[in-house]
Amino acid sequence: MRLPGTRYQEHGWEQVRKLLGLCSLQVLRRLDLAPVQDPVQPDAPVDALRDAYVEALAASLRAHARTARGEADGNSYGETVAELALALAFELQAYPPFWEAFVATLVAEHGRSGAFWLDPGADGVLRKKVNDMYAGLRDRVDADNYIAATGRDCSPNRMYTYRMLDTAYRDIARLFADWHAHRAQVGAILGRAIEAMPIEARQMKSIAGCKAEWIIAWSASLEQHGGAPGPLHTRSKRFASLKNSPDKIAAMLVEIGDYEELSSNLDHAEGWQGEAGAAAAWLEDYWRVVGDSEAHEAGGGTFDDDRILPARVPDQTEEELAAGEWGQDQDQDLDADCDPAWVTMPVDAARQAAERQVAVGLSLPPRYMELARSAQASGSRLLRILCAESLPIRLAVYQKLLGAADDTYPDAWCDPATGELPTLAQLAALDGISMPTLRKRRDQAIDKLRAAKSHDAAPAP
Repeated sequence: MRLPGTRYQEHGWEQVRKLLGLCSLQVLRRLDLAPVQDPVQPDAPVDALRDAYVEALAASLRAHARTARGEADGNSYGETVAELALALAFELQAYPPFWEAFVATLVAEHGRSGAFWLDPGADGVLRKKVNDMYAGLRDRVDADNYIAATGRDCSPNRMYTYRMLDTAYRDIARLFADWHAHRAQVGAILGRAIEAMPIEARQMKSIAGCKAEWIIAWSASLEQHGGAPGPLHTRSKRFASLKNSPDKIAAMLVEIGDYEELSSNLDHAEGWQGEAGAAAAWLEDYWRVVGDSEAHEAGGGTFDDDRILPARVPDQTEEELAAGEWGQDQDQDLDADCDPAWVTMPVDAARQAAERQVAVGLSLPPRYMELARSAQASGSRLLRILCAESLPIRLAVYQKLLGAADDTYPDAWCDPATGELPTLAQLAALDGISMPTLRKRRDQAIDKLRAAKSHDAAPAP
């Protein structure tokens, strides 16, 4: 969601939150939290503790700025996750009530459990308190910046309402797109039985086209179809007045939609670049067909009305070209004495620049391949077996055997936008091969692993 002046309401917030939580845990374990253990003190020590926390947190965030998570896009204005996290950390000095409320929760928890922040098992409790502090601070900062940008009043609660409506719209769009599987709920939202694709699914191009009545009906349908009351139908008073004010909902939806339309094409050229690429590919095919036709006619050939010339076959297959990339013979047996140390060695500048360009085109961090390569454990048995395979092939093997999301994966291997390994399409593009070739080589690598396992399990003669 984009609104004038806001920086923290978009897709990157989840990664900003995680980075702030990770670095805060590291910092709070090293700080002297005496004011928390002895709360009967003047405010000065609490302020000094805040300043020490912010200073140490800033150093930790800067250290993480070059990681995959830190370099990920934080919003649509070009700010990274690390930049947003660092800016929000410094806002604690401008908004001291949020730090004071955080310390108050630490004091209360200390009264129940003692110095719980020293217990490794209490990471979840401490991270939750940090998350709550920054969630409130985020809405306050964005609300104040919205006021400065538009001159209109806005509170943190109103900013929360904007976000709720944006979430509601996206869920309604999801239901409309998959109306076959959600006929009853879509019917409840639209107020009629659904027998075919609803025309509203094609008409709702953006949040500005979402009707307030649909938001209210969607919230009412969640208790039956989602298992819990919707945000407009809970006992909370946060949205109590909004449920009976469709005009207010409609005005907020239009405001979000108008600003997103205004700002969506100002900072990137992905749309026209994609069309230019498609046009170039079409022209390339066109001139190829024309050239083949002229050559065929020059040789005295004729054409049938329904005859289509086959595509030109390249001199080398894709597998042969890829085999020569490292100057290695594909049939060479490298499993026995292959040294995997070369896998983590730095690559030359030209290839590094090419890798960064491909990663950016796939919406991955620019240094994704470099960081992912350095995160490999060079001494592992699996890497020794598969050291002849490229990094994308090995990641495809992990994805097949362990799934896209596993707690053992280093952060550098995962797409910051999803927290999972890149998709097969992304891995194929990173390796410069097609999807079928990637799958073939992945399956061959898995067979190699199974053969090694069978060899280890075989009894000695």
